[in-house]
Amino acid sequence: MANQDRALHLTTDVLVIGGGPAGTWAAVTAAAKGARVVLADKGYCGSSGATAPSGTGVWYVQPDQQLREEAKASRYDMGGRLAEHRWMNRVLDRTYVNMNQLGAWGYPFPLDEYGNQHRRSLQGPEYMRLMRRVVKKAGVKILDHSPALELLADEHGVGGAAGVHTQTGTPWVVEAGAVVIATGGCAFLSKALGCNVLTGDGYLMAAEAGANLSGMEFSNAYAICPTFSSVTKTAYYSYASFYYEDGTVVEGAGSKRGRSVIARNLMEGRQVYAILDQAPEHLKPLLRVGQTNFFLPFDRRGIDPFTDPFPVTLRLEGTVRGTGGIRITSENCETKVPGLYAAGDAATRELICGGFTGGGSHNAAWAMSSGSFAGEGAADYAKALGVHAASRQLTGRSTNPIVAEGKGSVNASRTEEWVQAVQEEVKPYDRNLFRSGEVMSQSLNRLDQLWQSQRGQAVEQTAAGVKAREAAAMTATARWMYTSALARTESRGMHKRSDYKGIDENQHYRLITGGLDQLWVRPEQVHKEVVVH
Repeated sequence: MANQDRALHLTTDVLVIGGGPAGTWAAVTAAAKGARVVLADKGYCGSSGATAPSGTGVWYVQPDQQLREEAKASRYDMGGRLAEHRWMNRVLDRTYVNMNQLGAWGYPFPLDEYGNQHRRSLQGPEYMRLMRRVVKKAGVKILDHSPALELLADEHGVGGAAGVHTQTGTPWVVEAGAVVIATGGCAFLSKALGCNVLTGDGYLMAAEAGANLSGMEFSNAYAICPTFSSVTKTAYYSYASFYYEDGTVVEGAGSKRGRSVIARNLMEGRQVYAILDQAPEHLKPLLRVGQTNFFLPFDRRGIDPFTDPFPVTLRLEGTVRGTGGIRITSENCETKVPGLYAAGDAATRELICGGFTGGGSHNAAWAMSSGSFAGEGAADYAKALGVHAASRQLTGRSTNPIVAEGKGSVNASRTEEWVQAVQEEVKPYDRNLFRSGEVMSQSLNRLDQLWQSQRGQAVEQTAAGVKAREAAAMTATARWMYTSALARTESRGMHKRSDYKGIDENQHYRLITGGLDQLWVRPEQVHKEVVVH
């Protein structure tokens, strides 16, 4: 907690770290329970993160038993049967309520032919612009461009966080009765649209405070996108045919396992091209409206993606479209650390989709519902502290000492080396998409050495210091990923191993992992009463 003499120092009931869907819903819900709330976002709340620049489907289902059962069954087997019936019910219920609330707040849902609102998708820019307005109207204090560098805690649990306003260099400290981590997942700075603020910061801060993680083996999501674009909208490629440069069809690339086919061709030096020539004529205008950003790179190059071939690649999205994250221990999204809650992509999504998900849909529903659960839980926890909240002796929990500007030991070039070293272990398809014990062990050994070189390095309360902490978070995330992936000696969900093909029924459990210097992993049984058949 360096530079406290010139830091912005605030005291509140609930601190929300992250300003995407999960963070804004947490803030609004906590404020509705009478809590004083501060929200700190790494970017500008309402325009940063994976949702803000994108269109997203939402797992929104009418409260009809048959429709709900079909919705729950849709990805249950695909996810390795690790989801829980009660959690799926809770999320479907809360998502239904929250989507209807968005309509009441004025979200411009499109109308069907009968004049009814179509509430199964959201436009990110409009959605997050609305959520910022709602958050401000609720009386929440927003700290934009204010990434957290560490959590503050005492022997009783978490009680706030410290960070820096990157545009002015002003350090900030917020003491709070409870903290909600809503910092998103980790895409390892792969340049996927909206994901460069998603570097696993919340995972590391939570682990430093004593929390653990779940499902980190389900973290190798890759998305199809043009080689010249950052827009990862894999759903649109269900309308695509794939070709080699000579016009020959790439067999199997249009199937559900099409990404693996594309990856193997790219690994062997064969460029794959796509054309969205399977899209029905009447859908083409709707596709443009549904994801405007998808078409901008094509329009700039004079390419019609419905008729012209364009080169594609696979961009790593890691845990953003994976399902691993901070383990939660209760229905209000508590972690094992008192006063600390997790929501959205920062928390595990195994509870509703097991070991497989995709963009939007379940993740979008989880963000708004878990954000609401966490906001309620954090508000209740902070209220229960009462007068005790003001007498705590909090200290920073970062593994990198946070120091004043000019006192740090990490320069920009060193941070870039760390980032590149992590990316070399997680981005290659033959390391992370197609996994084997031998290759993952080699990567983990190098990542362990990288962690030791970062461990204890002093980081300044500056924008450069934020980058150094991001590098540490990515290193930690990659280590938890491969530690869990090595322990799951089977192929389940998105976790595919070349040396252990197929599902092992004896491994029908979740994997919990944690630790900083010495990592550990242990199985946790899926709640037996909620298995769906």
